[in-house]
Order: sequence, then C-alpha cells, then structure tokens
Amino acid sequence: MATVQNRYNLSDRGSEDVLEYCEHHGIGFIPWYPLAAGLLAQSDSPLQAAARRRQAASGQTALAWLLRRSPVMLPIPGTARVAHLEQNVGAAGITLSDEEFRAIDQAV
Repeated sequence: MATVQNRYNLSDRGSEDVLEYCEHHGIGFIPWYPLAAGLLAQSDSPLQAAARRRQAASGQTALAWLLRRSPVMLPIPGTARVAHLEQNVGAAGITLSDEEFRAIDQAV
C-alpha cells in the first residue's frame, strides 16, 4: 500500500490535482501542514463560525473539513501535548453540513 504526502490545507490547495488522482486510484493522501488556515483563522470567517456552532476549536474544524473533503484524506497533525492530541482526534466526530463545508471551501 502506498500513500502520497503533499502540502495541502484550507489555505494551500496547490496539490488538488494530486489529491484527485489519489481519489481516482484509491491511494491515501496525507496532507502536510494540515492545520494552516490562513485568513480562515480570523474571528469572522466561516471556519470560525462553524467552530463556534459546535463549541469546537478552529483546528478541529479545519481537520473536519479535510476529512470531509476526501475519503482518501489521512491528516496527521503534529502535536506535543496530550490535550492537543485529544482535540485533534475529536475532529473525527465533527460533521460539517453541506452549507458549512461549501462556505469554508469557497472562503479562500
């Protein structure tokens, strides 16, 4: 089994074509630097709005967006503290609505 690791996050989607290739061929895609949110980290962004509605951290919501973006997405955010690890794992329990996903997706 093989995977691909390329820089991919909310604010840098330059590897979109590689991700689509991975989806088509069932290859896992590991986004490098998955928590970079750029301007979406600002308090008035769709990312922050979705995070507030779920009482979640913006990083959790960014990870939830990645997980919804593709079934081959395998984000591995780095962490040095158990609290951040627990927060990151909690992203798997966040299901963004279609509207939230589109708003976040189109905000960049």
